[in-house]
Amino acid sequence: MKHILLLDTSVGSLNMGDEIINRSIERNWPELFSSNYVMHLATHTPMYTPVQYLLYKRKLGMYKSADVKFLCGTNALYTNMLRPLPTWNINYLNCGMVVGTVCLGVGAGVNSRGVNFYTRGLYRKVLSHEVVHSVRDERSKRLLERVGLRAWNTGCPTLWGLTPEHCEAIARTKGDEVVFTLTSYHPDPRKDRAMVDVLRRYYSRLYFWSQSINDLGYLHSLGAADDVEIVPPSLVGFQTVLDRGADYVGNRLHGGIFALQRRRRAIIVAIDYRAREMGKDYSLPLVERDSIEVDLADRIEAPWATRIEGLDFDLIETWKAQFGVDKP
Repeated sequence: MKHILLLDTSVGSLNMGDEIINRSIERNWPELFSSNYVMHLATHTPMYTPVQYLLYKRKLGMYKSADVKFLCGTNALYTNMLRPLPTWNINYLNCGMVVGTVCLGVGAGVNSRGVNFYTRGLYRKVLSHEVVHSVRDERSKRLLERVGLRAWNTGCPTLWGLTPEHCEAIARTKGDEVVFTLTSYHPDPRKDRAMVDVLRRYYSRLYFWSQSINDLGYLHSLGAADDVEIVPPSLVGFQTVLDRGADYVGNRLHGGIFALQRRRRAIIVAIDYRAREMGKDYSLPLVERDSIEVDLADRIEAPWATRIEGLDFDLIETWKAQFGVDKP
């Protein structure tokens, strides 16, 4: 039995996409959880300080001495970590407890032209040099390689269960009902209202699910909430409406992937580089928001098969095997 530390990106997050990622890790790597002692530390909140570690070394040392430390998905890495509130809330002074961390399906955000000296030094200090890291797309892989670390593109762990057999069970034609999402922090009122208008024409019943805390308010600001049924803002609520047979359309990437996990037909509206990068690498069913008034109706009406391509399932298993976590 190993001591595993999960640097949990869902704790302290206002986006349930992070919860989808962490649940997917547990679902697609059950051996990690069934054979080992698993501890969690939040990534969005600051780490323990060096003084706290000195005062409570016996307790906090259990985290620091974990056999494996995994950083769990999402946009945890950025090209510039000199920012007031980094997604992985560490700095050069408080990161000692997580030295040796391994990336598990991690993505990289872009907030500068290149990786600066401070960020390069921080990643080289805190990320493991002993193993190959797992990243979700080619751009994230190139970032780690520029820092001098090894990485494989294994895709996001949310995709690991989307085998050809799984995808074969997803409907090829549209259903009667749809659940949709919006992204409040990346608004385009005209295009987003157009999306809802298209859905009204092609579906008899519309549901809305808030993946993040301000999404429902954004829907109301569009004046598009009439006759829309609001789904409880939890993964249980979202799963319930999907399992009743609703299609998914929306600009929440992981909302769409969660629908695919539930074997529901999904169309993801691409609004940023994350959906585009993963769509390019893995053939996700995408429609660009910029062309939504032309392309969405055609995509809804047309029959098509869901095929997630580009995932190397053998490589995923090889990556997992580095850690020996399925051994007693």
